[in-house]
Parts: sequence; structure tokens; C-alpha cells
Amino acid sequence: MAELPDFQRKQLAFAAHIRDPQHVAAPDGIEDRRMAIYRELFFNNLRNLLGTTFPVLSKLMGDRKWRTLIRRFMQKHRAATPYFLELPEELLAFLENGYEPEADDFPFLLELAHYEYIELALNTSTARNDLDGVDPNGDLASGAPVKSVLTWVYAYRFPVHRISPDYLPDEAPEQPTYLAVYRNRNDKLSFLELNPLTAGLLDAVDNNTANLSGQRLMRQLAESVGYADVEQFVAHGLAALEDMREREILIGTRTATE
Repeated sequence: MAELPDFQRKQLAFAAHIRDPQHVAAPDGIEDRRMAIYRELFFNNLRNLLGTTFPVLSKLMGDRKWRTLIRRFMQKHRAATPYFLELPEELLAFLENGYEPEADDFPFLLELAHYEYIELALNTSTARNDLDGVDPNGDLASGAPVKSVLTWVYAYRFPVHRISPDYLPDEAPEQPTYLAVYRNRNDKLSFLELNPLTAGLLDAVDNNTANLSGQRLMRQLAESVGYADVEQFVAHGLAALEDMREREILIGTRTATE
């Protein structure tokens, strides 16, 4: 392999020092006072950017631990993007794959980071709903309900939407927390907590490859969970679907196959 040009070797040495100034010496010939400006500029910009995306997590960790996390991120993670807007996703990837947890870390650290990242991810998503064949006012019982592509549903071990300085759970509850995050036509972002049955119904809508009617989906779900009063389940399910359409979690219906 050909030797790198001198300027590239200096660039690599400069970047290595910026990432880990305590363990990697600065390039020769650069006054430390000048180098310190770059060290502080890079670190503080990254710390502030990520603190904006993860406001609850950074506040709960406190300045010392948050600074330590950002420094470890700089030292150990190799980002696959040059764009600042995509760096929060890189931090999440680091927490998932490269971060070595400490004994005093919050047990919900990764889930809280994911929850906070989703707001940025959905706000910047360029996905668009295909409205071809969709009736926004279609009957949700006889038609096949259609979920918005700008509705994302997640199951968390911890109730991450409630975590704050006043609520720091040590253990995950027995029941998972189901959250739908959605963006409406006016680009307003909202979160909705779902119960297990509503989460199951929305999942059935999302995976309705057979294009079944809403009523058929609800009857199948009632049977699968062993719900005693199927008609009552269907009635409650229709009310839930109507509420989700009003919120634009659902965008309408398509013609059902049955």
C-alpha cells in the first residue's frame, strides 16, 4: 500500500488527538493554545448537539457522566456519516453495540435514549403515505384500515415516557409499555400510550397483507387472546380505531377482500 501524503497523515493525527487528547499526542508543530481551541470546539459542539437530542438522558446523567459518555463516544465509535443531524443515531448505535455499562448506570439508559432519538428520526423522516385507493372516511369495520407510514410503534420494558428526575425506576414493571409515535399532516409529532390489546390491533392493521376488514381483524385478535365477549371486543376495537384515525395514526381504509 502506498504511503499516505504528508497532509493526510497530519489530518489523521489531528483527528486522533481531537478524539482522545489524553492518550494521543497532538501533531508536531502546532501550538497547544491553538490546539486547545479545536479540542474544546469539537467536544462542546458534539456535547451540545447530542444534549439537545437527548435532553432527559443528559439531565439525569449529570454533567460529569454526560461528558464522559461523549468522550467515550468520540474515542471508540467510528461514525458512518459526516452529517451532524445523523450523529444522534450514531450515539444510539454506540450505546447498543460499543458502550460498556457502568455499575451505576440507569437500567433504562438504552431504552430512554432510543425513545428520545425517535422524536428526531420521525421529525426528519421523508416517508410519505401512498393515498392511492385510500378512503380517508371509509368504514373501519367493513374496510381494511390503513396505518400511516408516519406512525411508529415500540414496546419498551420501562415506561420511558414517564421517566424524569422524579421517577427513576430501578426495575422494569411486569407489563411492557407500548407507545405509538406519530406525525400528522401538519408535521406535529405526538405520542400515544397503547394497552396490549390496542397495540396488538394496530400491529394486525400494519401486517394486514390479506387486506382483511377491520371487523375481521378484531375477531381474529379476540379469538387469539381468548377474549370471552367477542362482540364487546369488536365494539371497543372500532372505537379505538376511530380514535386513531382522528389522531392520523390511521389514514383511512382500502377495499377489503372479505
